[in-house]
Amino acid sequence: MSLPLKRHPVVCYGEILWDLLPTGKLPGGAPMNVAYHLKKLGLDPTLITRIGEDSNGRSLVRLMEAQEMSTEFFQVDFGMPTGTVHAKLDESCDVTYDIVRPVAWDNIHWEDSFIPLLEKARFFVFGSLAARSQTSRRTLYRLLEIAPSRVLDINLRPPHYDRETIAKLLESLYLLKLNLDELDLITGWFSGYKDERDRVKALQDKFQIPNLVVTRGGKGALLNKEGAFYEHPGFSVQLADTIGAGDAFLAGLLSQLAEEADLQRALAFSSALGALVASRTGPCPDYDVSEIAELTLNTI
Repeated sequence: MSLPLKRHPVVCYGEILWDLLPTGKLPGGAPMNVAYHLKKLGLDPTLITRIGEDSNGRSLVRLMEAQEMSTEFFQVDFGMPTGTVHAKLDESCDVTYDIVRPVAWDNIHWEDSFIPLLEKARFFVFGSLAARSQTSRRTLYRLLEIAPSRVLDINLRPPHYDRETIAKLLESLYLLKLNLDELDLITGWFSGYKDERDRVKALQDKFQIPNLVVTRGGKGALLNKEGAFYEHPGFSVQLADTIGAGDAFLAGLLSQLAEEADLQRALAFSSALGALVASRTGPCPDYDVSEIAELTLNTI
């Protein structure tokens, strides 16, 4: 007799990998980063992904299990290696990526167990990078047919996207997260708007997106929820690197939305978590949740 499926309030889909930095390698991949921070914040997410049958894959599983994170929907590929990304930091601590392909997370297969998993979830988090290959894209499209509140972290990394696929991923969302460059690029496909808020409204109107948040790096974030704008100027921290700061921001925002928190407080909380991660090395540093409160204390 099968055991009842454990409920995960957030299901993340897509890449898990190693970021290869000049200083060494760190675990990464936007969906995994989001799941890591959600776990730190007290939620119990799970990740649908695929690793290679290799030392890199086994190391990722051990790291996840050490954090008491779910690995029950990790597939193992016996032909493709675990994902890797060559990451380079410039003088401003900004990052450029060379994302190796093909790798295991390009080959995520459909499983019928995904159906009850999503039926019991609150949010389904995915990105555009996982749609770069036919197999993982086909699985993603099937998941989107049954997914609950869909959360897209657009994550445009040239040359790993095309306009047609992005347009499809923008359909029927609950929340879209993107940065200023991505906002300018996508709205430039169909409008000539220059003002940031006009671009946000144009994108929401075209794709009927009720909630949209734009991250601005060190200058905070702008959120539009069903026509009302909320803004936060960000926090000043000593920058280590920007790897995964946006993923931490998204996790913070989802944790607040799950609690139906005041939106201005939610934006401050998520901005603080993003800043905290940017002040540490790598996308998944260790921290105490109380440190987020310390940053937000004088601003809420």
